[in-house]
Amino acid sequence: MARRCEVCGKQTMSGNNVSHAKNRTRRVFKPNLVRIRTMVGSSKKTIKLCTSCLRTGKYVKLV
Repeated sequence: MARRCEVCGKQTMSGNNVSHAKNRTRRVFKPNLVRIRTMVGSSKKTIKLCTSCLRTGKYVKLV
């Protein structure tokens, strides 16, 4: 199961932690994903979205 938004494709990125002394150690940036149940076409489907895609209003969470 990949850590990827199914709409925009946002995924885990890597970078550096940089201390005050400019020491660099590797770190990861993970997207803020939520699993929602929504209507895709005419059927109900569970998809993983990043919260920025959820805020666009294109996909509506079913309760």
